[in-house]
Amino acid sequence: MLFASPSTFGRTFRILTFGESHGAAVGVVMDGVKPGLPFDLADIQREMDRRRPGQSDLVTPRSEGDRVQVLSGVFEGRTTGHPIALVVFNENQRSGDYQAISDLFRPGHADLTYDRKYGIRDPRGGGRSSGRETLARVAAGAWAKQRLAALGVTVRGFNREIAGIAGAQVDWPFVESNPLRSGDPEVFPSQRAAVETARAEGDSVGGVCEVWIEGLPAGLGDPAFGKLDGLLALACMSIGAVKGVELGAGFASARRRGSENNDPLSPGGPLKNDAGGTLGGISTGAPVVVRLAVKPTSSIAKAQHTINRAGQAVEIVTEGRHDPCIAPRIVPVAEAMCALVIYDAWLTQQALRDEGPAVSQEWDWQAVERLFSAMRADDCDGDHFQEGMTKR
Repeated sequence: MLFASPSTFGRTFRILTFGESHGAAVGVVMDGVKPGLPFDLADIQREMDRRRPGQSDLVTPRSEGDRVQVLSGVFEGRTTGHPIALVVFNENQRSGDYQAISDLFRPGHADLTYDRKYGIRDPRGGGRSSGRETLARVAAGAWAKQRLAALGVTVRGFNREIAGIAGAQVDWPFVESNPLRSGDPEVFPSQRAAVETARAEGDSVGGVCEVWIEGLPAGLGDPAFGKLDGLLALACMSIGAVKGVELGAGFASARRRGSENNDPLSPGGPLKNDAGGTLGGISTGAPVVVRLAVKPTSSIAKAQHTINRAGQAVEIVTEGRHDPCIAPRIVPVAEAMCALVIYDAWLTQQALRDEGPAVSQEWDWQAVERLFSAMRADDCDGDHFQEGMTKR
């Protein structure tokens, strides 16, 4: 496996997420954080607020404050160098909404596969497969974004497309002022109408989220299995509602000739950026552009065909509070996962190129003798001890 376990992510900077949708809490442990760094909890909370439910009439009305708490690794606003544990306690579960379908497998959900894999599953909101798990990613990603901002790197996203209606532009101030996080004010009314129509019909729609990573130097990424674009794809595909990822021109490049698709180079850098900011899995210095295909929310009020645990054919209607379009809440999650990849790649590159201080040839033999006084007394006199250490 690329990482230590299916619940961990990262190499130099590592996270482990835990918790379930209807459990006591959801959280994340971050490891590999250097000591003495400023830790802005308010900034992390702002990112959490962007992901939380109940933000508008176009998302689930589940009311969760999603207040993040620090359990360890921070003292007086600075990191201690030890693992940082962040947790959000669940407040507004309605587990009874799932009682009637606890023995049924919801189409589009992980119910069937979890049951077949583990022989046991938590039917309340999907348990570990719930989208609520992503708040742990956002908390860790917010920290990564803080560190990247200090390095001059920005990670920001928007929805390029909602319900098949694509925008042609991105107006960044508009993105955070509309409930769909649409980038194009001209198509937003049509996108909103499509979401409202789907909701009225007990259905849902999907979208295409786009993330821009700007300010990167050339050289991040590690071939062959640590390619930057490969890790970004892995990170974004690990988000439950995402069914496809592309960088730069993506699938459009398959329909071009090489003369059209190649990015000409100049002394100032690439003259266009259809490569999406990477070549050979290594950053070029151009903006890295990642696009995510977000499926329609699987929980819908329409009757659907399914089976129960006994394998019998039945119909199911999913009750409860669900997003008619999950794409608006995917944006901060996608930003977080991209930020985690970039920050980890930055630290990995730093370790690769950092030669560190030269090993001193001048030993403080008094200090060494004090440290190993017992060995010195038992094994040899001072001259022989010094000679032995020099040989080593």
